[in-house]
Amino acid sequence: MSDRGAVRTRLTAGLEQMGIALSGDRTDVMVRYLLLLQRWNRAYNLTAVRAPLEMVSKHLLDSLSVLPYLYGDKLLDVGTGPGLPGIPLAIAAPERTFYLLDSNGKKVRFLHQAVMELGLMNAVVIQARMEAYLPGREFATIVSRAVASVPDLLGLMARLPARPIRLLAMQGKRPAGTELRGLEPSPDTLSVHPIEVPFLSAERHLIEAHYN
Repeated sequence: MSDRGAVRTRLTAGLEQMGIALSGDRTDVMVRYLLLLQRWNRAYNLTAVRAPLEMVSKHLLDSLSVLPYLYGDKLLDVGTGPGLPGIPLAIAAPERTFYLLDSNGKKVRFLHQAVMELGLMNAVVIQARMEAYLPGREFATIVSRAVASVPDLLGLMARLPARPIRLLAMQGKRPAGTELRGLEPSPDTLSVHPIEVPFLSAERHLIEAHYN
C-alpha cells in the first residue's frame, strides 16, 4: 500500500473512533496536507515526527481532538508551527475562519504554500511573535498546542477586546493544580479534560478557560 493509501486508511479509522464525520473530499485534503508536510519536512525540519502513520495520530488526530470544544466563527491558533492544530481544524470546520500565528519564517512559508495548494479559503496566515502581536480583529477562541504556557496565553488574551472568549490550551500530562491557581485574568470557568487520541498512548489533556 502506498503512503497515501496507508495514511488515508489510518486517518479514516481514527476519525471513526473519534466520531468525526468528514466527507471523502475533506479526508483527501487532510491526507494531502500530511503528505505535503512530510515532503517539506525533509528539507526544512518542520516537525520531529517523520513517519507518515505516526503523523496521522500525533498531528492530524491530535489536532482534531479539540474540535468539539471550539467556539465562535473566528479562531486564533497561537504558535501554529506548520499549521497544528489550525490547518486540520480548518479542513474539518470550513464554516469557521482560522488565523494561524507564528513567527518562524520557514514555517510561515510552508503555511502560505499549504493554504494555497489545499485551497483553504478559511485559513489566514499571520507572521508575528505572540508577545508582540496586536490583533486588529476579535476572536471567539484562542487555541494553542503545547507551545505556550497558560499564563503567557492569558497575557495575549488580555489584549483582545472580545467577550465572551474561550481559551483552549492543548497539553500532554495533566497540569498540577498549582499551575492553574491565581491566573490573571481569572477565568469565569476553568476545566481540564483528558483527551483520547486514537493510536496514541501518550497522555493528552485540554485546559479550557471561559471568559464571559
